[in-house]
Amino acid sequence: MPHSPEDATASRHDEVDRIVEGWRRARSDLDVAPLTVFSRISRLSRYLEVARRSAFSEAGLEGWEFDMLSALRRSGEDALSPGALMHETMVTSGTMTTRIDKLVSRGLVSKNRSPHDGRAVEVRLRADGVARVDAAMERLLEAEQGLLEPLAPDGRSALADTLRALLLTFESDDAHPR
Repeated sequence: MPHSPEDATASRHDEVDRIVEGWRRARSDLDVAPLTVFSRISRLSRYLEVARRSAFSEAGLEGWEFDMLSALRRSGEDALSPGALMHETMVTSGTMTTRIDKLVSRGLVSKNRSPHDGRAVEVRLRADGVARVDAAMERLLEAEQGLLEPLAPDGRSALADTLRALLLTFESDDAHPR
């Protein structure tokens, strides 16, 4: 019977298996099962962070710049308020002001008074911002595809579903309105 990549992986041991086994020997009274999940997530996030940094750097962006430009690009709106950007990027008001000003100085976004409400400010992507965020996204998706290459499509889908179920216990639609 042919073996899937997942079958081959299940018979091998990774660094987390060695860590867990060490803890089982050192403290057999502890249930170290959570380490089998969260230590792997933590280690995988390090590989993802390297891939993200590389993709963003190649597009001439820092991670926070990608987050800001990405929020604007995917919003479907011509412009977003600083408050909407704060919500999307989960930063404070002071941080948002500084970030917007830096992006304006780089020519990646513009910041203007709203034509609908002169008291409100709108942040818009400029052409260079669109080009850079699009390039970074293309590079990021290519890198992420590579990271997921060992998994069959149904394994990727099952992993995404499992992670979503876990993440939904920490997030709610009420906490993150659209």
